[in-house]
Amino acid sequence: MWQPSERYPDPRVQVLDPEFEKYRIAYAAVERIATGFRWAEGPVWFGDGRFLLWSDIPNNRMMKWEEETGAVSVYRQPSGYANGNTRDRQGRLITCEHGGRRVVRTEYDGSLTVLIDSFEGKRLNSPNDVVVKSDGSIWFTDPPMGIQGNYEGRAAAQELPHSVYRIDESGLPTVMTTELKGPNGLCFSADERILYVIESRGTPGRKIWAYDVVDGGTRIANGRILLDAGMGTIDGMRCDVHGNLWCGWGMGSDDLDGVMCVSPEGKLIGRIALPERCANLCFGGLMRNRLFMASCQSIYALYVNTQGAVGG
Repeated sequence: MWQPSERYPDPRVQVLDPEFEKYRIAYAAVERIATGFRWAEGPVWFGDGRFLLWSDIPNNRMMKWEEETGAVSVYRQPSGYANGNTRDRQGRLITCEHGGRRVVRTEYDGSLTVLIDSFEGKRLNSPNDVVVKSDGSIWFTDPPMGIQGNYEGRAAAQELPHSVYRIDESGLPTVMTTELKGPNGLCFSADERILYVIESRGTPGRKIWAYDVVDGGTRIANGRILLDAGMGTIDGMRCDVHGNLWCGWGMGSDDLDGVMCVSPEGKLIGRIALPERCANLCFGGLMRNRLFMASCQSIYALYVNTQGAVGG
């Protein structure tokens, strides 16, 4: 059962390497701000409204938490079995949907625009996570996890390989890579020179891949493994302004569940221990220094001594 820490520093915030010490705030504790979901995913912060949105995939809904009041409500239901979310550079919500096997944009009036639901005449698998680059291009992963059963979508035949896509500002999609098994969470480095992608079905272990972003941001090259997570099931991630990757982590055990902080060199430097596996996370709050962690049935939050990179 969840119990907030009565001690400072919170023992759940663990320093694995001295480099992490400067990112821990001694008088900040892990908080559980919402609970009661089936599979919380895809948190995204709306600073202009001071609220957090996230997906509750099996319940086919998106939820909303208001920072000023702590109120939790349903934002959208049905949600198309929404998974990953982000905002574009105009502030509009971009969402990956398992149900529609598509990526959609929520317009200012609340209507939905389908950005992509097929490629070369074949249906997408189940778009998983999404980020938007400063040039307006939309990058997303498309593994088949959402069509492998009727819990987080609807069972269906896979028509396309596991892929990472880029949609340019004109709406033209391009395959960036098909070499990863189960491409999942993704994010750019703070300077957008590197694209990080989590391979969640790799063998023998899950991995974070790093790619150089080349040709004016239209291609990726020089793929290499930044981190092999071994038994850790890494899922979603975001980058901070110092280049560290904050990764959802877990495998249903006390020594793995939570968040890991990975240095730009691929070293595990810090951990936030949670009672549930963390699927995905984002930075938010007035100063983008509050980490929101979507973890199975709950949402947790922690103030950290860094800020999320713009676009994360």
